[in-house]
Amino acid sequence: MFGVVDLPTYLAGLVLIILLPGPNSLYVLSVAARRGVRSGYTAAAGVWCGDAVLMTLSAAGVASLLQANAVLFGIVKYAGAGYLAWLAFGMLRTAWGMWRGRGEGSAAEAVPAAGPAGERPFRRALVVSLLNPKAILFFIAFFVQFVDPAYAYPALSFVVLGTLAQVASVLYLSALIFSGTRLAAAFRRRRRLSAGATSAAGALFLGFAAKLSTASA
Repeated sequence: MFGVVDLPTYLAGLVLIILLPGPNSLYVLSVAARRGVRSGYTAAAGVWCGDAVLMTLSAAGVASLLQANAVLFGIVKYAGAGYLAWLAFGMLRTAWGMWRGRGEGSAAEAVPAAGPAGERPFRRALVVSLLNPKAILFFIAFFVQFVDPAYAYPALSFVVLGTLAQVASVLYLSALIFSGTRLAAAFRRRRRLSAGATSAAGALFLGFAAKLSTASA
């Protein structure tokens, strides 16, 4: 169908890949928990746009260029790791401030305090998505296995595969967003819980940065 081969295997692999935790999904969950459904979808839109760009670049062969050029790959890799580390330190700094002030004010103020001033969820999620060389390499390595090389319109095959990936991402991130709003209710009641969750998110982002900095093409 449209030059796509072995569609059931592609869908099964896609579900497994999307369910694996990563910085994108964690950030969307964090935004939804701190700022509500609308902001959660704003962050999710950044992820979807970033994924669309990566899919387009992969279809155009840019991922192969990164894989073949060690210097270029290293630049993108360390830029991505640095940005994830910067986000992590911001979360940890916010969490530290919440721990120090957990005895002050009402618990209802916990959630607004958890978000950095001037945070732009769409832009931040977009940058997190784009500065991820492993994602670019994944798209090119995964997609090409399900495109019939004899099909006359391979671009259409990539569009079909990309659309299915985006639909799966929409469903998954929507589930995270609405889960996040439930977490927000608990955060409003307990400042310590909110500070602990923000600390955990910061630690995970540091882990993502460390893992990315050691990635190889």
